[in-house]
Amino acid sequence: MSDNADSSGIKFGRRSFLKGLGVAAASIAMPHIWIPNSAIAQTEARGAAKHLIYIRLSGGFRFTAAFNSDAAAEFNPFGKAENVASGAEWGVGKLFELAGWLNGDQGAQRAALGMRPLTEMADQIAVLPCIDHEPLSARADGNHNTGLQRFNTGYVGGGTSFLTMINYGLRERFEAARQRGEVALPAFSLGDSGMALGSGIYAAHRPPVMQGDGFESFGFSAANTLPEWAQMMSASVDQRYRDVHHPQNRAPVDAYMQTRAATELYAEIFNDDVLKIRNGSDEPIDGLSNQDLATIFGNSRAARNVRLALRLFHFGCPAVYFNQGSYDMHSGEENGLPRHIEELGHLLSGLEVALKAMSHPEGGTYWDHTLVVCGSEFGRTARGSRFNSARGSDHAGDYATRWMSMPVMGGLITAAGKGGRSLGMTRPSDLAPEGQVYSYRSLLKTLMDALGCDHREFFPADRPFDDLFA
Repeated sequence: MSDNADSSGIKFGRRSFLKGLGVAAASIAMPHIWIPNSAIAQTEARGAAKHLIYIRLSGGFRFTAAFNSDAAAEFNPFGKAENVASGAEWGVGKLFELAGWLNGDQGAQRAALGMRPLTEMADQIAVLPCIDHEPLSARADGNHNTGLQRFNTGYVGGGTSFLTMINYGLRERFEAARQRGEVALPAFSLGDSGMALGSGIYAAHRPPVMQGDGFESFGFSAANTLPEWAQMMSASVDQRYRDVHHPQNRAPVDAYMQTRAATELYAEIFNDDVLKIRNGSDEPIDGLSNQDLATIFGNSRAARNVRLALRLFHFGCPAVYFNQGSYDMHSGEENGLPRHIEELGHLLSGLEVALKAMSHPEGGTYWDHTLVVCGSEFGRTARGSRFNSARGSDHAGDYATRWMSMPVMGGLITAAGKGGRSLGMTRPSDLAPEGQVYSYRSLLKTLMDALGCDHREFFPADRPFDDLFA
């Protein structure tokens, strides 16, 4: 499978080209042997994002019914939306016309805040129709186990999750904040331990995994209940235990000690009323109160995760990951898919309004500093029919399973003029690629680069790409 396109998605902008000329000139001019350091391959937007909301559309998602709807009925049995926002060139699925959350009194409040069906805000979103786990592979990976491993880590059997990579890649930023006496929260996984893998040097950078949306169990400090002499003795025992281990074997001990230290450091934050998202408070935080967020998003599990993510960002958290929906519909998809996609449209519409209304401490709004990305472990297929015999869909080795047509939203996208753009395309009759194909690992690396992560140790064969930002 190939469309003769470079699967890494690399483009060289003017800035990158001039940098290359400068390095070349310097190497010629200096009268000694130049041995380069390991440079970070980067995009035009390196470090421009401060936050990432990464949403897994759980179970394998029928992308052709939502974000790549210019497809034959066997791939998209629900059709394409009408009356979409001007300038939106990606295929907006008809199911995004559903917006029952704008009905009734609460719906009127949401509309007054600026919320609208996703069809009307499609020009705020860019879509990458052909994201592929393995662009050089002969077929898709439609296995739940290995597909999810690829989604979480980039590889089958990968030992380090994407959020762990983010925390590790920002380790110097976290340390600098600590040296200034400040606390910056790490990336969080809300309810999914699969995004919290890491061993060896990465173990200490695994993200906290939250079950539920309360921090009561995190906010209690047992050590502080001990007298000072007992606290000192406990700390010295930990240090002596570390010292007796060979330096090459200290990573697990360091991970344990750093986790304890982080719990102590974060205890005050975790007790802050800002994170009590269900308290109904009318006090504005960054421009919106907890009650405002409840009005905007509602009270589903995914809605509470979004509300909590926005409050974690207030304390410097760079990324939050959570699941939405339950899309593994081998039966009942015809009637079940619409309500899940309706909720997804609600969340994305709410995020547009909330991010644009919230003031960021570094200036501008959270919209200016945040990327919102949705993906899944693979797409779905009915093998030549609109639905399978149980009115559902499956996953196999074909293009419908292969392509993750992933949406990306945020101020960096619209500022670059990429809102509404489709960065690639597929042939409607059979979903064969007719444009750029991107590796999933390249996308992860691009997101890390936008956050300013040091990603040199990860995915060495895949480069970040500029197509979203330049």
